[in-house]
Formats: sequence, structure tokens, C-alpha cells
Amino acid sequence: MSDEENEDLSMWDEAMDEQADAEAEPVELDELQDEDVPITGDEKRKLDAILDIPVTISMEVGRSHISIRNLLQLNQGSVVELDRVAGEALDVMVNGTLIAHGEVVVVNDKFGIRLTDVISQIERIKKLK
Repeated sequence: MSDEENEDLSMWDEAMDEQADAEAEPVELDELQDEDVPITGDEKRKLDAILDIPVTISMEVGRSHISIRNLLQLNQGSVVELDRVAGEALDVMVNGTLIAHGEVVVVNDKFGIRLTDVISQIERIKKLK
């Protein structure tokens, strides 16, 4: 081993020893409280305006990337391979953003989707940034 490698190992050993000697100290955390503050009339009008904005919701079975040449050769009876296996959950998209996963159901001779996993609000907000 070279002197440089020995020095690196020595530094790691010292750091590990220092970490082992240090004790974790408990930290006091504030309790989260649900502050039920009533909203004002102006805030309610703003919220109502947002709640009335239309969005497009779509279900995605899967995706495939093909060339324009292959796209132009598609006709009735053609099969396009998707990136999902049979039985895998569908993606529920709102304006192109994934919000949930679900499975197809039939209700009164119409297709629907039963949500099996909803993406958390925090994760959805992270994707917007």
C-alpha cells in the first residue's frame, strides 16, 4: 500500500472512531397542532375559483416508443408492445402529472378505475418544481 492510501485509511479510521465515541443526543420536537382557523369570505371566493378550474384526467395503460416509419405501417389488427406487463396498475394522470395508480373496473357496462395507490401531496408538489 502506498503512503497516500495509508493516510486515507488512517483518516477514515479516525473519523469512524470519532463517530463511534459520539453519543446521539435526543432532541425536543414541537407537537404538530391542527390549527382550525376559519377562512375569510375573500379566501373562500379564491378557493371556489380554484376548485372550478377544469382539468383533464386520463388513465395510461402503458407507453411505447416507435419510429415514424413503424407508426405509419400500423393498421387494423396491428399490435403495439407496451412497457407494462399484464395485470400491472394503470397510471392516473391529471394534466399529464401522475397522481395515482389504479385498476380497471366495469360498472353498469362502463369502464372505470379503482384507485389502488394515490401519490402523496408532497410527492406531487415535488414533481411540479
